[in-house]
Amino acid sequence: MRDGRFRMADVDPDSTPGLKKRKKARKEMEAAHAKLFDLQERLFAENKRSILVVVQAMDTGGKDGTITHVMGHLNPQGVHITTFKQPTPEEKRHGFLWRIRRNLPEPGVIGIFNRSQYEDVLIARVHDLAKPPVIERRYKQINDFEKQVVRSGTKIIKFCLHISYDEQRQRLLDRLDDPDKHWKFHETDIDERAFWDDYMSAYSIAITNCSTDWAPWYVIPANDKAYRDWAVSKIVSETLDEMNPKYPRPKLNIPAIRKRLKD
Repeated sequence: MRDGRFRMADVDPDSTPGLKKRKKARKEMEAAHAKLFDLQERLFAENKRSILVVVQAMDTGGKDGTITHVMGHLNPQGVHITTFKQPTPEEKRHGFLWRIRRNLPEPGVIGIFNRSQYEDVLIARVHDLAKPPVIERRYKQINDFEKQVVRSGTKIIKFCLHISYDEQRQRLLDRLDDPDKHWKFHETDIDERAFWDDYMSAYSIAITNCSTDWAPWYVIPANDKAYRDWAVSKIVSETLDEMNPKYPRPKLNIPAIRKRLKD
């Protein structure tokens, strides 16, 4: 970050900061799954606070894969996943944060946003879907909204999965080579590649404006899928650890209950 501004170009998508050996990632993931499960159970039992995990990426960036490999081992009862697509007619009748607010996690739940409120400052900027002054106001609206969410008891962590232009090309080709993945391929993905630099600029601006103490952005080099999953798992686990959720301690007359069970 130079001059207080974050630049996506400063992050190498092939890098693996914090991880010396790739084999270590998969090994540590196994331990992380057990730890995350325990922490999630405590969060769910405590039923007072929640976590919101925001996942953003370019097409083929690994949003679905990250959610599957990191969160797929948790108790689904305590996980709520929302995928935000093009706004519906009803959603368009409201402010851009309306649909976001309606899907915030309840106490005890880990909420996951596959895309999010940031679509309204990313795609909107790249494709001129809103006037520049409107987009500029949205950054402050998002920051104020996220601060309010955090004050209400929901911890927010935001991940930008950063892949390279060449890696995206290869992943699109891989989808064409696998008939089972043809359903995920859209020719519009090729059209969007023409705006790659514009998206990188839009992400840089959004992260510069909206990475705050209360809702930080983490830009994860994501060309290496194993590293991507390891890094996200580590950050989610550390965040839950810092929250240190506690099992409730209800007052129970244990001897009396044991006696009743024996009768």
